[in-house]
Amino acid sequence: MADLISLEEALARIFEQVRPLDAEPVPLAAAAGRVIAEDARSGVDLPPFASSAMDGFAVRSSDTPGRLPIVARIAAGVPAPRTLEPGEAMGIATGGVVPDGADAVIPIEYVVENDNGVEIEQAAGQGDHVRPRGSDVSAGDVVVSQGSRLGPAQVGALAAAGLVEVSAARRPRVVVLATGTELRRPGEPLGPGEVYEANGVLLATAFASAGADVETHPTVADDAAAHRRALESGLEADVLVTSGGVSVGPHDLVRGLLAQLGVEEIFWGLAVQPGKPLAFGVRGPTLVFGLPGNPVSSLVGAEVFVRPALLALQGASVPGPVYSAGRLASAIRRNKQRDQFVRARSVPSATGVVLEPIMGQESHMIARAATADALVHAPRGDGELAAGDTVRYLPLA
Repeated sequence: MADLISLEEALARIFEQVRPLDAEPVPLAAAAGRVIAEDARSGVDLPPFASSAMDGFAVRSSDTPGRLPIVARIAAGVPAPRTLEPGEAMGIATGGVVPDGADAVIPIEYVVENDNGVEIEQAAGQGDHVRPRGSDVSAGDVVVSQGSRLGPAQVGALAAAGLVEVSAARRPRVVVLATGTELRRPGEPLGPGEVYEANGVLLATAFASAGADVETHPTVADDAAAHRRALESGLEADVLVTSGGVSVGPHDLVRGLLAQLGVEEIFWGLAVQPGKPLAFGVRGPTLVFGLPGNPVSSLVGAEVFVRPALLALQGASVPGPVYSAGRLASAIRRNKQRDQFVRARSVPSATGVVLEPIMGQESHMIARAATADALVHAPRGDGELAAGDTVRYLPLA
């Protein structure tokens, strides 16, 4: 194998090849998970009128303390009936329009109401419990910035700002192709030397969660003609991801056939464990990832390299990988030559997240990996990371 490149160099080379996809209008109701292609601006002031933050009474602060007659009651969603005159109070619901003339709201629990009047014992301050017009955002202001991925809070904010659609990068089309004569679909009987194919659904799940439209190609046996047909079809997508066939065995056909099909190999071989024989190349605008066949190696490759590429294609301002911080529950011996990604369970504690490495870190142990919800990054080097050390980790959604 050629000289292994570092984790950081691999990501840099991938991002150099990414060309953001075209944008398209997307209805707001269908925009969750999309990356917006331009700043989304509010169509209105928020709130669009001065509103009450509490159930209570709208007053002039200069009239407090004292007893005031209740001259009207304002429900949410209706205009104030008139200007509040000196020496008056109006009942008001949370979210109700504060009438002209009023500059404060007294919460209902702070007053005594009787005989259609209200007794206010303490002075109110100007602006108490009043949400000024435009205090959240003004019309024309940016609500969500270009390159942001939309989640519930962002979609809710855009709806409140009056938007019915956003401009978002189209979803990248990804073809996933698992290779190997030994692979069988779950549910089929297994013969000698055969295993169930898991990488296709594993990778499709990971890429869909990154905003891609994923097509899983039927498993391809170790036959050059069958490989070639499947690879030719997959190269029509924005991203082709293969699983298996990228090492140096006699049945590892993928790299050679990709070269014959015009794919320029950018790198092959990483100083990363698991995932050493990962390959990356391009043909025109199509990104091509050759992931190892071992399931955990494929999982690491998908999360650390392919997911950031998919988000970069969509114009994400921070494509990742985005690490969180936690403390180790037990020591991890470091690898001198390669960065490691160690499967672990994250356990919340009063002092932050504690990361418990799971037993069984071999790259074929996908069932053990199912008990993990984090990939701990152990940088290459001498010695070990000790229990209690702060480390970076990738949450596994």
